[in-house]
Amino acid sequence: MEHTEEDTVPLHRTEASGWSPFAPPGANHERSAPPEVNAQYSTPADADHESGSPEVNRRHGAAPDADARFGAPSEANRRRHAPSAVHQQHSAPEDVMNQQYGPGADSIRNPRQGDHVPSTPPPVATPMPGSEPAQEAPTSRFETRPGGDGWPVPPETAPAGRQVAVPSRVPVPVFPDHAGALERIGVTADDFSSRRVVPPRPPVAETGLRGALHRLSFGLVALPPGPREQARQRAVETVRRNFGGLRQITVVNPKGGAGKTVAVLMLAMTFGRHRGGYVLAWDNNETQGTLGMRAQQDFHVRTVRDLLRDLDHFKGPTGRIGDLSQYVRAQGGAMFDVLASDESATAGEMLTSQAFGDLREAVSRFYKLIVVDTGNNVRAANWQAAIDATDQLVVTMSARNDSAETAARMLDHLEQTGRRDLVRGAVSVVSMPAHRKDVDLPAVQRHFAARTRAVLLAPYEKLLDSGEPIRYDSLSKASSGAWLRIASAVAEGL
Repeated sequence: MEHTEEDTVPLHRTEASGWSPFAPPGANHERSAPPEVNAQYSTPADADHESGSPEVNRRHGAAPDADARFGAPSEANRRRHAPSAVHQQHSAPEDVMNQQYGPGADSIRNPRQGDHVPSTPPPVATPMPGSEPAQEAPTSRFETRPGGDGWPVPPETAPAGRQVAVPSRVPVPVFPDHAGALERIGVTADDFSSRRVVPPRPPVAETGLRGALHRLSFGLVALPPGPREQARQRAVETVRRNFGGLRQITVVNPKGGAGKTVAVLMLAMTFGRHRGGYVLAWDNNETQGTLGMRAQQDFHVRTVRDLLRDLDHFKGPTGRIGDLSQYVRAQGGAMFDVLASDESATAGEMLTSQAFGDLREAVSRFYKLIVVDTGNNVRAANWQAAIDATDQLVVTMSARNDSAETAARMLDHLEQTGRRDLVRGAVSVVSMPAHRKDVDLPAVQRHFAARTRAVLLAPYEKLLDSGEPIRYDSLSKASSGAWLRIASAVAEGL
């Protein structure tokens, strides 16, 4: 039988200096433990697994010719493994074992190998005087038998429902797929989703000389954009940003010819092209307006009064944006719609504040941004209602003194009626004439810069000054760039 570590109790202190298992007989006697200590730690009789008597071999399942095959044990070895008083003292009587566990309970058969395993566990060795305590062995991964015999059962033979001991002191290697191996403890879903953020590509010039070199080299020469192109890209990003809900831009100036209608169309075109639609230009003139005249024509000539008459259809769940197209005029490639005012000089009553509120409630279901053109009467109910619903105020004027003075008096009226914050956050747009003769532009800029958030110039454009419907694709680059900067300043207040 194979000799195991549990059946071996050291009789010598191998840690003593000078001790050697290969020393001649008697050389280690002076370094050996006293006889009484050896007797205390001697091995019980049933632990002779190396080679015992024929009776011992028979009980442990050894072959009859084991002694002949592996050599008969010596007399000294027989005396060493003979039954001792310690074995007799710690062994239970045979009749007690048979009564409690049944006949043949003095041994338990190993179900895996077919070997007979002693039912009594090996005695626990007590540390020798003066020696360090042995380290505790790691917990076995096998299940222990019920009854306290202490012998392990392989996991594949453990009955279902038994608890299997889990190692408690065995170090577990950390692999990359283990929780916490690559991430800190307590990570959240936000930490995981942040990995999806792709870093932006380095910007490459698309216009100017740098853009031409990039195209001519088929992308081999990738130069960063210049300062002018970078400023344009920042303006586009500002116009495209999410406003967080419906926003209204109101363009005001009580004087006619101050550029309100042109500003409404140019702002709506700029926001519509860069934001992908959902922009409405609304003529809130109390009587006859010109927004429908300057915009591109559509298959119908319906106005705001027609929508007001059929407004009940859009208040319930039946209202759809496809039905609204019968009342607004699409502007094609400019990607915005126009809600024109009544173009008849003999129209009925003026729009009220209640009518403006109802119309705004209906169109707000289909648009994200509304640009409102106002009339010339600051005391009109629909003019005041539009100001109350304003998120960003735009004050337009020409470079002439009369237009600027009318705009300044209007700001006084707004401040006196408790709208000081709206005035402080307004954007002033000065439309330049064809000739700057007799134009006091610095005085206009100083006055409105002190009262509003920003003052910007709109260059002269013959196409815009003609009075005809605006062809958006025919605008010059200077006008398109100027209105992009104006729209960017407006978007900062939204």
